[in-house]
This record gives sequence, structure tokens and C-alpha cells, in this order.
Amino acid sequence: MNSAIFFIAMVSLFTDLSSQMIVPILPLFLTAVLHVQVGTVGLIEGIAESTASILKLFSGWFSDRIGRRKPLMIAGYGVSNLVKPLFALSASWGQVLAIRFADRLGKGMRGAPRDAFLADATNKEERGKAFGFRRSMDTLGAALGPLAAFWILDAFPGKYRAVFWASAIPGVLAVLILVFFLAEEKKEIHSARGLPKFGFQSLGRPFMVFTFISTLFTIGNFSDAFLVLRAQNVGMTPSVIPLAYLLFNVVCSIFSTPLGVLSDRFGRRPVLVSGFFIFACIYFGFGMIHRASWVWVLFAVYGFYYAATEGIQKAYIADIVAETQRGIAMGTYSAVTGLAALPASILAGVLWETFGPSVAFATGGMLAAIAGILLLLIRV
Repeated sequence: MNSAIFFIAMVSLFTDLSSQMIVPILPLFLTAVLHVQVGTVGLIEGIAESTASILKLFSGWFSDRIGRRKPLMIAGYGVSNLVKPLFALSASWGQVLAIRFADRLGKGMRGAPRDAFLADATNKEERGKAFGFRRSMDTLGAALGPLAAFWILDAFPGKYRAVFWASAIPGVLAVLILVFFLAEEKKEIHSARGLPKFGFQSLGRPFMVFTFISTLFTIGNFSDAFLVLRAQNVGMTPSVIPLAYLLFNVVCSIFSTPLGVLSDRFGRRPVLVSGFFIFACIYFGFGMIHRASWVWVLFAVYGFYYAATEGIQKAYIADIVAETQRGIAMGTYSAVTGLAALPASILAGVLWETFGPSVAFATGGMLAAIAGILLLLIRV
């Protein structure tokens, strides 16, 4: 494994450590401290994720254009890791939305260039392993984040703002590693005539079909904020919820690299189809449970689903598009599926408040199952 893959993985580790100190408790902060309704939580998550996703399209295209990935990665990781501690100063849901939007804006700037960087640094035979390793380190950090949040909340019950301030430490470390340790060779700059074009047609039918199926899946894949609220809904105490997130991330970290290797040997599609069906079962489970003990089981299986899909989707895209189009392809895919997060989160909030959490999760599970069937039957 080359040093570039290792350092990108370390940046992901510290960034997600910072992020996942916040993610499990932000819905609780919104509802318990700022007294925000569940539907508004869904609106905040949907707007933040979807609007910022537009930038992923342009950042991927621009990284192809200038022949550099690292400057956009520095800008994106820098923005995200500098604004997240500001949650500690927020006094309204509008301020939370603004900070959440800036955080996701940073993710939009860095995601496609980073994935294209990884694809450039690997060949097809080891690409699944490389993306899996990055995801593994990403989720190792994500496992440590909820654990750190638990320690802080256990020592200072209800002090959500202390967690937000503490998240700045790993965030700064991530940016320093990226700036001083990751080296990049500048690639050839495209002429105006040779620039990658926006739109699906230039990226080919396999990319178009896979993106459509993934978007359908995403509409049923609600923000994780709803998993947190469901855990609290069935009796899990707020201070323990970060530990359920810890379990989720530990499982994902353990299985991401092995499943990436599996996709290198036996193909990406079988692993992805399995992940989609596992997700459907998880959501049906969240809709049916009535005891907090089941939350532990479902979060563990949720970690396995993540390991089977997140990195492997990006590796699959790198396989099916031309090398000169990897930035725009990664950006287009992330933008389209990210935009689907807005109706997904709004749909979840409306269904939850109108019919209850069981109907909301059952709807998400059905959409995931349909996407899995389509990916199984349609050759892309």
C-alpha cells in the first residue's frame, strides 16, 4: 500500500472522529435543548446534505480540469473541521442549519477529488482494497468519536456543547496531516476541447444505470438522525446512544477492507446487491422493534451494510468510467445521490409525524429492496 492511500486514510480517520463526536448527539441537542420538532430535524439534514451535494459535481470537474486533487481536498477538509465546533455557540435551529450546511459544503468540496485521487493511485485489481481501507480508517475514527462523546456526556450529563468544542482537536490534526504529509503529482491539464462534460451521456450507460438505481436507494436511506431518534423512542438513554454508534462503526471498520478485497476477487455487483438487501432488513427491523436491546443488533448489522457498499460503490464507478473522467464521475454520482437526500429526509419526517416511525422505516426498506432487485437484474 502506497503512502498516499495511508495518509488519505489517516485524514479520514481524524475527520470522522471529529464528525462522529457530533452526529449521534446533534438530533438530541436539537430536540432536547433547542426544542426542535422531528420534521424540522429532517428538513435540516435534507437541506444540508442535498444543497451541498451540488458542489461535489463542480469540485470533481474542476479537479479534472486543473490536474490537481489536493488543493480542493485541503479547502474541503479545512472548512468542515473549522466550522463544526461552532455548534457550541448555536442558539437556534437556523444557526445549526447554517453550520451544518457549511460542514457539508466542505464535504462537497473534498469528496470527489479525494475519491478520484484514490482511484488514480490504484489499479483495478487492488482498488476495492484501497477504497475499503480508507473506509475502514474512516469508520475507525467514527467509532472513536461516539466513544469520546460518551465519555464527555457521562462526566458532564447534558453538556452537549462541551462535545462540540472537543471535536476541534481531531479536526485540526486531520488538516495538518493533509497539508504536510500528502504528496501529489500534477496531472496533465485538459485543453478546453478535451474538458470533461457535465451530464450523464458522456459518462456512459453503465454509469447512468448505476446512478439511477443508487438514487432510488438513497430516497429510502434517511438521515442517521432518524436512527438516533428511533433509538431514543424505544427507550435507549441519550448517554448510551453514542455507544450504539460506536458498535456500528467498529463493525464497519472491521469488515470494510475484507469486503473490498472480496469485491476485487468476485466483482463489485454481488457485494453491493447483498448490501442493499441487508439495508432493507435493517430498516424493516427499526420499524418493528419495541425494546432498546434490539437497537444494538440493528446498529451492528448496519455497520456491515456500510462496509459492503460505501467504498465499493466508489471503486465500481472508477471501474466503469474513463480515467480522465473520474473526478466528474465521482462528483456527478455524489451530487445526484446527495440531492436525493433532501426528499429522503423530508419524506422520513413527514411519514414519522403523520403515521409513526414504523411506516417511515418500512417505506425506506421497500425502496432499498426494489433498488437491490434492479441492481441484481439489470446488467451494468
